[in-house]
Amino acid sequence: MGHQTILVVEDDKRVRALLRNVLEHEGFRVLEAASAAAVLEAIETSKIDLITLDLHLGADNGLEVARDIRRQSQIPIVMVTGRDDVIDRVVGLEVGADDYITKPFHVRELVARIRSVLRRTGGAAAAKAPKEDGSPEPRNAPEISGYTFDGLSAAPDRFELIDRAGLDCALTSGDFKLLTVFLERPKRVLSRDQLMDLTGGQNWSPLDRTIDNQIARLRKKIERDPSDPKLIKTVRGVGYTLACDVKTLQSTASSAKSA
Repeated sequence: MGHQTILVVEDDKRVRALLRNVLEHEGFRVLEAASAAAVLEAIETSKIDLITLDLHLGADNGLEVARDIRRQSQIPIVMVTGRDDVIDRVVGLEVGADDYITKPFHVRELVARIRSVLRRTGGAAAAKAPKEDGSPEPRNAPEISGYTFDGLSAAPDRFELIDRAGLDCALTSGDFKLLTVFLERPKRVLSRDQLMDLTGGQNWSPLDRTIDNQIARLRKKIERDPSDPKLIKTVRGVGYTLACDVKTLQSTASSAKSA
């Protein structure tokens, strides 16, 4: 039984050693990289399940490294940023990172975020990720390849949403993550706190309009009439809910195994 492989991208040797010790203790296999060239070489030569990427890589720009990774792979990325790097976090999520954590951080929080991203991102990595209680997933658990709802089709592994005319809706990665949260929990009322947590948001206040703005953008893409939303409905004083029926699509590989 193989271990999941984490690529730690960090130019500080001491931090790499700390993360290696912690992650190996948690049962992961760890590879290290200190430069953009080393990252791309590791992706080409090894099967990697997730990358932790420090945005401050000395001579290399972490955001450019993230873009380079996304040009050739959908390996999940957890960004590591400085406490005040708000712009870097926003841009990093837009270029395709799956989550972020700010320095200084507790290593247990990083491990929790890694496990959460592995579960959330689907594919082989998530299929092998343990559940919250530490027990393994059932061997024959179906892998979800997509969702259909109200004439729309979503493919999480490709960050692709196809509209009712068969065209790509071109969602940002952040908006797609928000949509996926709803698709995984149809007809459940989700508070703004829950939505921020499930989409990887941190350090927000009740007056923060981030989620409301994202909901407005998402409605423009998926609602038949954004001024009279029927899919994502506001539950006054609580949050939002995806009110329509959602059908999940199993991957062909899973279907073949269960046949």
